[in-house]
Formats: sequence, C-alpha cells, structure tokens
Amino acid sequence: MSRPPLTRRLFDALTGENNGTGGLSAAQTRHEPANFLRHAASLSMTKIADGLIDPKLVLSWLLAHLGASSVFVGLLVPIREAGALLPQLFTAPHVQAMARRKWAWVAGCVGQGAAAAGIVLAALTLGGAAAGAVICALLAVLAVSRSICSVSYSDILGKTVGQSRRGAATGTATSLGAGAVVIFALVLISGAVDRAALVVIAIALAALLWLGASLVFSTIWEERAPGDTGMPALRQLAILRKDAQLRRFIWVRGLLTATALAPPYIVLLGADAGQGAFDRLGALVLASSIASALSSWVWGRLADRSSRAVLMLSGVAGAAALLAAVALDLAGVSGTIWALPGVLFVLMIAYHGVRQGRVIYLVDMAPKGRRATYTAVANTVIGVALLASGIFGAVASLAGPHVTLVLFAAMALAAALVARGLHEVSD
Repeated sequence: MSRPPLTRRLFDALTGENNGTGGLSAAQTRHEPANFLRHAASLSMTKIADGLIDPKLVLSWLLAHLGASSVFVGLLVPIREAGALLPQLFTAPHVQAMARRKWAWVAGCVGQGAAAAGIVLAALTLGGAAAGAVICALLAVLAVSRSICSVSYSDILGKTVGQSRRGAATGTATSLGAGAVVIFALVLISGAVDRAALVVIAIALAALLWLGASLVFSTIWEERAPGDTGMPALRQLAILRKDAQLRRFIWVRGLLTATALAPPYIVLLGADAGQGAFDRLGALVLASSIASALSSWVWGRLADRSSRAVLMLSGVAGAAALLAAVALDLAGVSGTIWALPGVLFVLMIAYHGVRQGRVIYLVDMAPKGRRATYTAVANTVIGVALLASGIFGAVASLAGPHVTLVLFAAMALAAALVARGLHEVSD
C-alpha cells in the first residue's frame, strides 16, 4: 500500500488524523489538507511580522531612539488597537459581498507590508516630531489593513478548515511564528548587533513577511460563494439584542483584555525594584515569544475540544499570574532574576490562550455566512472596551501598580466565571 502524500501526512500529524468533514463541502474537504498547511504557513509569517514590529515594545523604542516626544510613543498602542478593531463594522459588509473572501485577507496583508516598508523609510530619513507623526500615520494604515484581515479571516477559516481542526491551524502558526521571534529577542538581549540597526532590519523583514504571506494565502482553494452585502454598518449591532451568547462572549473577551493590558505594570514593578537586568525590549519580546511557542499549539488543540474551557482556563491562569506578581513584590523578591520574568511568562501563556480560545469560539459559534458580521460586531465592541480598559488602567495606576494588577486579576477571574455560562460550541 503506497504512503499518502506528504501534505496529507503533515495534516494528519498536526490534527490527529481526524477524518471527519468538519462541516465542509465535499469539494472543500478534498482541498483541506493543502489549505490547512497554507493557513499555517501564511499565519506563521504574519505572527513573526507582528513580533518584529510590536508597537508596545519595538516601535516604542524606535520612536524614543529617533527623538520623538512621549506623546507619539503614547499614541502607538491606541492607534494599533483601535485601528485594527473599530473599522471592522464598516468593512464587514464589503467583505461579505465578495465571492472569494481570501482576496480581502490578501489585500490586508499587502497593506500591512507596504505600511511597514514606509516605517523603515521614515526611520532612515526622519527624526524628532516628523518621525513620530509619520510613523504613527503609517501605523494607522497598518492597523486598518489588519482590520480587513481580521474581519475576513474567521469566515475563510470556517469555509476551508474543518471545525475540529481550526485550533490546530491557528495554534501551529502561532507556535512557529513565536519560535522565530525568540531568535530576534535573543539577538536583542545579546547586544551582538547595533540595536537601532537591528530594529530597522527587523521591521524591513516584517514587510517582506507580510508580502510573502499574501502570496501563500492567495493559493488557498476557496469555493466561490454568492456575495451578500449584508446589513449596513450600524444595523449590524442589532445582533447584540438578538444573540445572548454573543453578548456573553463579548463580556468574557472584554474582561480578558486584562491579560493584554497588564504587562507594562509588571515591568513597572521590576523598575521600582531596581531590576536593571530586566531589559524591557529584549526580555518582554523573549518572554512573550517563548510562552507563545510552547503554549499556542496546545491551546489550539484544546480549543478544538472546548474553546469555552480554554477561555475559562486562561482567565484563571492570568489572574494567578497577576496576583503572584503582587505577592512577590510585597515579599520583597521581585528584584530577583527569576521572579517577574517567570510571572510574565505565565501571563503570556494565559494571553495566548485567550487569543486562541476567542478566535475558535467565535468561528464555531457564528452562523455560516454571518461569521464576518459576528467578527466585526465583536471586534468593534472590544475595540471600545480596550480603549476604556486602557483608560481604566491608567487611572488605577495613580494608586500604584499593586492596585492596578489586583483589579486586572479580578477582571480575569470574572471572565472565567462569566465564561461558564457560554454554550459548548466545539465538536
């Protein structure tokens, strides 16, 4: 008996040889192994690019190096988060009108690559306020392009990968991407290459990776579907009144933003403790990347079994990490070489669990043909929630990092409790 093709063997190895259709048509089922690997390859390239141009770390350092004021540095994360989420309510109807929605994702990737290339050019030619203004504007272009990828991806994933294998696709990609970013973090920490030059090279590589991802993703086989213009942007919000589970899911995801917003306050604890070795740029990238590499595939496979359970576990793990950070600092050991990096590592594992769980839960929960609308509504509301949570965290920080971290831990625990009321939507 002849061996199956390499594509099929890799697919079986990564998905556990699950041969069910997973809700796909007969034609899509035939193409699923190749589509699965193309999803993993293209997503891994975008994950690497995300790590190389991380606004919280890499772009913040770059603007400070170029002499831009703290005003521009402070705008980076809000631009990135709001720009990637808020426009989706308006782009979703256009995506739904497309017969093959993979082209929306491809266009979004090209836009991100072009914006990253522009940032490289600005870094090489500008300084001060001019560099800050131009890079913030280009980041806005990148974020809006990312929003197009985000609003289209859940629908494409649902059409081309079976239900019990979607977490394996996204988890494999995230782990592969994080493994590559670990190398970048280690080089940053080592000091073997001039840091400014390394950062510019990394952003240029990110631009190439986004363009490469667009080429790979364009080869995915997607059945032509009748275009549906859907509802006008604001009318899409009506599904919030009709779908109680969507409302609960948004509550869970909104509370879990604590895992994304807390890391800077852990860094603040380290700075207050005099932990000079805790290099913000290198160590944070390293902790996040290793946590992602080790946990994302596992979270993805768990999400295929129960994305609801993944959201609950992530909330509990995130709360435990944040409370541990406070306890270690109160005990006077947060300045040690292991304490806060270890806490941050656990928090990043929880964060990546949130990312895997929310993507798979939404894809499995949303009705076929309306995934783009559900994604747009959820992401738009979460975009507002992220801005509100960021303001909440900034105000709470006036009382000190301990109070802020305890409040974020309470949010994460509340998310785990609210998630218990979600329906089980996984196979």
